[in-house]
Amino acid sequence: NFDALYEIIKKKKIDLVVIGPEQPLVDGLVDYLNKKKVKVLGPSKFASQLEGSKAFMKLLCKENNIPTANFGIFTNFTEASTFIKKNGAPIVVKADGLAAGKGVFICKSIEESLKNTKEILDGKFKSSSKVVLEEFLKGEELSYFLIVDKNSYHFFGSAQDHKRVGEKDTGPNTGGMGAYSPSAIINDELEKKILTKIIEPTLNALKKKNHPFKGFLYAGLMIVDKEPFLIEYNVRMGDPECQSILPRLNTDFLEVIQASINNNISNLEIKWKKEKSMCIALCSKGYPGEFNKDLEIKNISAVEMDLNNNEFIFHAGTYKKKEKIYSNGGRVLNIVALSEKLSTARNNNIKIINKINWKNGFYRKDIGWKAIKK
Repeated sequence: NFDALYEIIKKKKIDLVVIGPEQPLVDGLVDYLNKKKVKVLGPSKFASQLEGSKAFMKLLCKENNIPTANFGIFTNFTEASTFIKKNGAPIVVKADGLAAGKGVFICKSIEESLKNTKEILDGKFKSSSKVVLEEFLKGEELSYFLIVDKNSYHFFGSAQDHKRVGEKDTGPNTGGMGAYSPSAIINDELEKKILTKIIEPTLNALKKKNHPFKGFLYAGLMIVDKEPFLIEYNVRMGDPECQSILPRLNTDFLEVIQASINNNISNLEIKWKKEKSMCIALCSKGYPGEFNKDLEIKNISAVEMDLNNNEFIFHAGTYKKKEKIYSNGGRVLNIVALSEKLSTARNNNIKIINKINWKNGFYRKDIGWKAIKK
């Protein structure tokens, strides 16, 4: 309800609005607030289609020769099934619209891909009347972040997310079970390819359409034989990458936001701490499937009091009632630690989770396993 939101902004004399979630961005909240002359960070409704519609993003890639997996876009099940049978498995099946991180299926068989395609076209996700079918790319994931204004952009950290629910990256996709920053695979040569082949063509394409991007842009990439391919865009700081990137920031966050709003990013210097960071999501048992809510987390307040300057607990799916904390989502808490070594950060996170000792929760003990192994 944009009008009700605007009333609160006026009443509380709010000078600046930063939009975190994807839904209000895709719904056009930035356009609405701009018309009301409220300072706001985030992309327009048009530019937000980079995340809001996978079909829009893929067609933009095709038009501008941006490297991405081969794909097909369908509204008809018969045509989609012909494409699946012709291309074989593994194949990636994606709901076109927003699905809270649950609309992507990496299918190992033709039967599985047909089932998921039919469910999407039959309306499993309210946001999606289309399905995007995509070639499966085998490589290493990389999350690459930028802060963007109408004229320029600035690198805003890298991370590696762990989407699968199970250890060693097995099981169904989730919104993200944890992440670490910076990514272990980024280097100058790869970064140059990411910027020239993917980021700059995307930003230029939106400018040509008179809808320049503004705000945080996150490119979800697959690196195959040292070449980057675009998997997805988020038009915001991704979750849980955001939780691992922001604690490493040494520059005042407000300066970064104001530079984007004032189209002054080219004059911005962003400084980072030398430590590495890791985030582990503590989830409700059963996630990403059925899980219980309204479960008390008894030890959380005492554990929070005991954290040092390099340790954080971010509440993701909780609420407070009569001074007690209860679960209210699949991913409930994000535990973050900074350290010179990723293995130390992970050990410190696990110590914190053990102190919380929430019997109704589970987590992945192997976040960052590839990087730590190397």
